[in-house]
Amino acid sequence: MMRRPMAPPPKSGPRYNEFINVPKVRVIDDEGENLGVMYTQEAIERAYEIGLDLVEVSPNADPPVCKFLDIGKYKYEAQKKANLARKTQRTQEIKEIKMRPNIDDHDYDTKMKKVHDFIGEGDKVKITLRFRGRELSHQQLGMQLLQRVAENVGEIAKVEAYPRMEGRQMLMVLAPK
Repeated sequence: MMRRPMAPPPKSGPRYNEFINVPKVRVIDDEGENLGVMYTQEAIERAYEIGLDLVEVSPNADPPVCKFLDIGKYKYEAQKKANLARKTQRTQEIKEIKMRPNIDDHDYDTKMKKVHDFIGEGDKVKITLRFRGRELSHQQLGMQLLQRVAENVGEIAKVEAYPRMEGRQMLMVLAPK
C-alpha cells in the first residue's frame, strides 16, 4: 500500500486522514454505504486502498462520522459553494433624500419617485429635512411634510424611525415592507 506524503495539519475545514485524532469512527464509503464503526487507522487504510481520503464530515457525533472522499475536490466544491452564496447575498443600503420644508409640488413628486425606486430595490431611505433661518421656528410644516411622505409610501414601506430633530435637521427613516 502506497502512503501519500504528509501534509501540514488543516487550519480550517474538516480533519482528514492522520489528523483525525479519535480511536474509532463511523465510516461511510464513496457510494454512501454505511460500513459501520471501525478503528480510525483501519478506515484510513481502506480509504487509501481505493485511492481516496478519510474525511471527517460530522465531528460532533458519537463516534464521529467519516466518509471516503477526495479531500482536494471536497475543499474546492465547498469554496465554490461559499463564493456563490457570497455573490448572491444582497446588502441593504441606506439612501438619503434631502428636502426643504417649503418644497414645491413638482420637486416633491420627483423626490417621491426616487424614494419609490430606492424602496423597490430593497434599500432603506433616510429623509432629511433641512431648516434654514426662520424656517426653524415652523417645525410643524416639516412634520406635516414628513407625514405626507409616510402616507404616500404607506403601501410599500414602513416608518422605521419616526421624525425627530437633530440640530437644524428633521430625520425620518423608511424601510421596505
